[in-house]
Amino acid sequence: MGGRGPEPGSCQRWLHRNRSCVGFCLLALAYLLYLSCGALLFSSLELPYEDSLRRELRQLKSQFVQDNPCLAPDTLERFLARVLEANNYGVSVLNNSSGKWNWDFTSSLFFAATVLTTTGYGHTVPLSDGGKAFCIIYSVIGIPFTLLFFTSVVQRVMALVTRRPVHYIHTRWGYRKQSVALVHAVLLGLLLVLCFFIIPAAIFTQLERDWSFLESIYFCFISLSTIGLGDYVPGEVQHQRLRKLYKLAITIYLMIGLTAVLVVLETFCELNKLKELRRIFYLKKDKPEDEIKILDHDQLSFPSVVDSVPFVREQHKLSEPFVTGPKAHSFTEDPSNR
Repeated sequence: MGGRGPEPGSCQRWLHRNRSCVGFCLLALAYLLYLSCGALLFSSLELPYEDSLRRELRQLKSQFVQDNPCLAPDTLERFLARVLEANNYGVSVLNNSSGKWNWDFTSSLFFAATVLTTTGYGHTVPLSDGGKAFCIIYSVIGIPFTLLFFTSVVQRVMALVTRRPVHYIHTRWGYRKQSVALVHAVLLGLLLVLCFFIIPAAIFTQLERDWSFLESIYFCFISLSTIGLGDYVPGEVQHQRLRKLYKLAITIYLMIGLTAVLVVLETFCELNKLKELRRIFYLKKDKPEDEIKILDHDQLSFPSVVDSVPFVREQHKLSEPFVTGPKAHSFTEDPSNR
């Protein structure tokens, strides 16, 4: 007698029970595929340019050694190594950078902002051992402090620019809350792109003579997404007018722009469709033990349960601002039933 095959519907039941794990595995595979595709595309785009630049530098070095036979190649190698090492610390030997200081107050303020927001352009780094040690201690305390600060700011801004307008339109004109929330999120995203990417990029194009509009957009995105590659840093050109004020304005722009990005991201995350999408990949939360146990009637009186209902519903409304549902009914005691 042959063995019986799997029962009909057993695979579907298994997938339903383990859909969170299956969804996570698919998500991990998709992420690895996306990561690999990005690596292949970056390699195909940048490797030929890197090879061309290497050959150009070798030719320049060979030509320089031929034109200056009195200069030993080993001496030139040591000089170039030292120059490149200093350049990695933000110090240049070029004549056009002699009047630019990396550690005046406004430049230090700009550096502190990039450290605490984890943008970290890398164009300026601490030179001394004391500065490196202080940077570690400052970041360990400052990064969680910055997260706490931005969380508090975003929470307050969300109430003003997201939840109140959506609630007002929903109650005033009767549109579906989810539809209003979606349109509002899209409009906020477009406003973010206009005010913190396109307009600043146009300004940077005028102030930074070597930047194109695409390079300015690239800098805005790399900065406000906290990637901070450091290949484009404003205020580093020769004889920059009002450089200290310029650096201060860029620091303010980064702080306000990062707040705006977080507000828009949080607005999209509160959409019901995205919440449903997240539930596919997230683990289900286990109920606390005190919620699983049966309530003891001797320890919990009926009026306390009734009194807690409005509070629980109000907390649910605050945590789920865009989820529509049946309206809550108020339970009041009829005087005739006393």
